[in-house]
Amino acid sequence: MNGITDALIITKRQLLQLARVPEVLIFSTIQPIMFVLLFRFVFGGSISTGAPGGYVQLLMPGIFVQTVAFTLAATASGLAEDMKKGLIDRFRSLPIARSALVFGRTLGDSTLNIVVLFAMGLTGFIVGWRPSSGILKISLSFILLLFFGYALSWVGIYAGLSARDARVVQNVSFLITFPLTFLSNAFAPTTGMPKPLQYVAEWNPVSTMVAACRELFGLKIQFGVTANSFPSSHPVTMSLIYMVIIMVIFVPLSVRKYSTTANR
Repeated sequence: MNGITDALIITKRQLLQLARVPEVLIFSTIQPIMFVLLFRFVFGGSISTGAPGGYVQLLMPGIFVQTVAFTLAATASGLAEDMKKGLIDRFRSLPIARSALVFGRTLGDSTLNIVVLFAMGLTGFIVGWRPSSGILKISLSFILLLFFGYALSWVGIYAGLSARDARVVQNVSFLITFPLTFLSNAFAPTTGMPKPLQYVAEWNPVSTMVAACRELFGLKIQFGVTANSFPSSHPVTMSLIYMVIIMVIFVPLSVRKYSTTANR
């Protein structure tokens, strides 16, 4: 019970930082909005999808998933920066649970996604995005997005503890997130890729998550050579399976890595 309380205190610290350094919240929100506008008006006219309602209906789920996937990079670089400043050493000297820091940081960074997703959804609505599935499924989609970002933040914790230097961590994080997001169905159909890459893209967790959001938003559309595969036919279920797999692997790895680092 004390561990949960300690983790919530660390989460509170993360959220208070947003009030003290509002630039973090501002720039975390501006970048995804820029992606929405850029893809909607610059690339949207040149990408043919056949999706009902036009490219924006296909685009928004992809932008949502890309944004929460970048939680990995934000968590990793933030943790590495705290380690560089010696903040982690000060936390270690306090009588708190060892796991509180990593659990608190993942919760804090994932909570920021609520504000970011709201701003993006509002921007998408202004530029023509119209989900058609009803409030229950739309809400479920955003909850799924938050959990996906939370799962990936644990990968960020492990990366931040492994590389330590914030510059190295940022580069490593983007080496993970960029192939995941762009080698997927997030922004364009996978049918234009070579067949081997289509298989990779269709089984990519980002592609599955994007397909799940599209389905929950009321857009049922499949691409590629594995259109009848389990991830394509059951994207919501497969997304949950991927999240469980990620957390089963990286939660114990991250907690153990933090404990090992703390004992040095």
